[in-house]
Amino acid sequence: MPTATIITEVFVKTAEVYTRLMGVPDFPYLVCPHPITNVGPADLEERGRLLAPGVRRLLLDGRP
Repeated sequence: MPTATIITEVFVKTAEVYTRLMGVPDFPYLVCPHPITNVGPADLEERGRLLAPGVRRLLLDGRP
């Protein structure tokens, strides 16, 4: 089943190390600005809009 993983930019290094350790160094994921917890609804919706094309590509093509 296709998935679309989204992480915030502060977790990129952790994701790189973890995916390498798990044997999938090319695991595709999308990155959004950090933080998201204190972002207002309109800004969060805009971030989602910006990520949507990448989510679509991940789900349909397996690439970000």
